Amino acid sequence: MALDIIQERLHALPPALLKGLKRGIEKESLRVRPDGALALTPHPVALGSALEHPYITTDFSESLVELITGVHTAPEDCLAEIERIHRFVYRHIAEELLWGASMPCYLPSEDAIPIARYGSSNIGRAKTVYRLGLSHRYGRRMQMIAGIHYNFSLPDSAWPLPGLATPNEGYFALIRNFRRHAWLLYLLFGASPAVCSSFVQGRKHGLEELVSGTLYLPHATSLRMGRLGYLSEAQDSLAVSYNSVASYTDSLQDALIRPYPPYEAIGLREAGIAGDGVETYRQLATSLLQIENEFYTPIRPKRVINAGERPLHALRQRGVQYVEVRAMDLDPFLPVGIGAQTMRFLDIFLLHCLLAESPPDTPRELEATRRDNLSVAARGREPGLRLDRGGITVGLREWGGELLAACQAPAAALDAAQGIAAHRGALSAAIAAFENFDSLPSARVLAQMRRDHGGAYARFALAQSKKHRDTLLAEPLAPQEQARFERLAAESIAKQRETEAADTLPFETYRQRYLSPESLIPAASGLL
Repeated sequence: MALDIIQERLHALPPALLKGLKRGIEKESLRVRPDGALALTPHPVALGSALEHPYITTDFSESLVELITGVHTAPEDCLAEIERIHRFVYRHIAEELLWGASMPCYLPSEDAIPIARYGSSNIGRAKTVYRLGLSHRYGRRMQMIAGIHYNFSLPDSAWPLPGLATPNEGYFALIRNFRRHAWLLYLLFGASPAVCSSFVQGRKHGLEELVSGTLYLPHATSLRMGRLGYLSEAQDSLAVSYNSVASYTDSLQDALIRPYPPYEAIGLREAGIAGDGVETYRQLATSLLQIENEFYTPIRPKRVINAGERPLHALRQRGVQYVEVRAMDLDPFLPVGIGAQTMRFLDIFLLHCLLAESPPDTPRELEATRRDNLSVAARGREPGLRLDRGGITVGLREWGGELLAACQAPAAALDAAQGIAAHRGALSAAIAAFENFDSLPSARVLAQMRRDHGGAYARFALAQSKKHRDTLLAEPLAPQEQARFERLAAESIAKQRETEAADTLPFETYRQRYLSPESLIPAASGLL
């Protein structure tokens, strides 16, 4: 029955639509020194304004670069663009490297990690204060993890599908199934089974020592997506429902406006510091979530927002435009952290999540899904591991085999629409890796660490980073591309100055208006 529904919905998608799937990449990387220690230098001026540049920005730290592609209908085009951005960046960071793995390099003390700065405009100051809040809530080291965000959507003309009348219904069905099955991506593509011991300094952890300075779990796939990564005990209390735009936004709104006692204890402002600068603030708000982006989840419903608009407001008013997959580790064996074969598997997997039956979620299922994901992140390659599927315990290998088999139809349909065999090839590669856990990226990382680097994570990641730099710099950047990126950098700096000059509102007034409950709710006529 489930396969019949997938086939029915596939038949409703003309080949032209399957050729028009859209994707984009957001890729994070730490800047490090040649010795592998964190670079403490500011975001290079030659790369432009982190606030305004469309392709090159920063995440939590000045040292955490984020590179963003446009939207593409072919994986190769998306990959070519992210490679060009890398080549430009490498030509403007002197001897520094882009760390080629998700878990951080050797990190200094918490206070020495530089928080990202975005200038003196209200939006720039708000971005920095938000990051100050993250540092007080979770610590700076936790925020230094890097990954790949994969943005995915169907052409607007794909809707309606049988049983999925609107993009909102379709994308939330996709999200529910993705959350049920995300553990399979952790297993197949997780590449962070080990970490430098500096990452967990002063924190409780259950890691084992591999060698001095390196901690790991023997069967881990993705420490990044596990309890030591982007997870929060405070957020464990959130039972966010993905059954509709209304259920999702209503659950998050409560976390955005209700004060949370432990964060009230942190305080909003620094005592004894006068003025209105970022240094006078400890966080943007004392609620469980300062803003929507603080909600940690492996996938998000997204909509391009207007200037000054809240993401929840945009979703409520105009609906879901695409999904952002946040579950992917950087692949330390590839120069830009992801390859075309992985992208094609993601397209197959996401199309399966969209087309398969997707019953409403429940609080019990959400909790079981959370446990499954944590189990696979920490123990995914453990022989005999069993998971909770709909209240029934099932072996990981049995469930994973069924999921991969169900991906055959979407893979074949994508290949037929495009006149290629690459999607079936990507699925075959995933099946082969699933059948031989020693070939999984997490196992290969540990094997290469032991074989070539005495078991040291930092030495392994530094060697891979240098290899990737050499590969990317071996191919020149076309003069017109170099000129284009230089122009974009200069324009972004000029745009930041214009934004700063146009600001007249006191920051505290801006903060209160932006965070007001009214900013989350469209006018009644615009509600979906």
